[in-house]
Amino acid sequence: MSWKLTLDCTRAEAEALADDIAPLVDLDPLPVIVTSEPDESRPDDWRIDAYFDSKPTKAAIAALVALIGSAGSARPSLEKLPDEDWVTVSQAGIEPVQAGRFFVHTATNATDMPSGFKDFRIDAGLSFGTGTHETTAGCLAALDRLKRQGHVYHNVADIGTGTGLLAFAALHLWPRSLAIASDIDPISIDVTRDNAAINRVALGTRHGELALAVASGTDHPAIRTRAPYDLVIANILAGPLIELAPAFAAIAAPGATLILAGLLDRQAGSVAAAYRRAGFRLDRRSDNGEWPTLVLTMRQRLGWRRPSRGSGRTSQPPGDFGTW
Repeated sequence: MSWKLTLDCTRAEAEALADDIAPLVDLDPLPVIVTSEPDESRPDDWRIDAYFDSKPTKAAIAALVALIGSAGSARPSLEKLPDEDWVTVSQAGIEPVQAGRFFVHTATNATDMPSGFKDFRIDAGLSFGTGTHETTAGCLAALDRLKRQGHVYHNVADIGTGTGLLAFAALHLWPRSLAIASDIDPISIDVTRDNAAINRVALGTRHGELALAVASGTDHPAIRTRAPYDLVIANILAGPLIELAPAFAAIAAPGATLILAGLLDRQAGSVAAAYRRAGFRLDRRSDNGEWPTLVLTMRQRLGWRRPSRGSGRTSQPPGDFGTW
């Protein structure tokens, strides 16, 4: 039997919880979080629906309420749902993402698919909530733009892959490339493996296949031995992105393209500065609401002054994702 807990919240609270599910990992049972804007005429008034596969305890409810500062003394709504697939129920509130040539949907809105697009099915799951559509769309649009500009990539890394979506998109655009997707959380890699099967993405280590690795940042033998990369994608959070600037410089080939997302508008300057110090040039910034996407190029490494090499690790905790 499924249960749904509903809380009113602000837009900022909904976005913060959707971006960082780390505070939820101790809840038992672990919910799927769906955020929504019930009334477009009131853009700051949002709602959080938490779906549980069994009745949540009072402690779990209190812990979730405590994450919503504006909830105050308001009483949350808890209801028992009919006997149906709770994942399907939770996905009903997720809008599809259309960016460039890509259309990303769940099982419940596959029928809305427009013609002429490459579609990927990415379902909601216990480990990820719904994520941030703006960051996903920004990266997909950036990949599509690079393809239309005639860029060709042979070695691709998607660091902090989340659900595998951006790696899938890159392989679709450059089907003969080597590609690897990594994440700090092993659950993410399990989900990516499942999503690859759903979307008929071949897994493996050969050209046209996607290799998978559980890794903190770039700290994994499979990532290091495949370097240098001519395309690196990282849709995570601003803090880990800044930490990883030297590590990304260490695995990037001269002239490599780097796509960064998961940062807020106010964080873009700090992230860009960290990568400029590491040897990258900012080529393009695309804003999707409050969520910019940065496209950078690795400069030629000339003379004695080279980017410093970090450990490759990040302090980002498992569960922090920017991609769905």
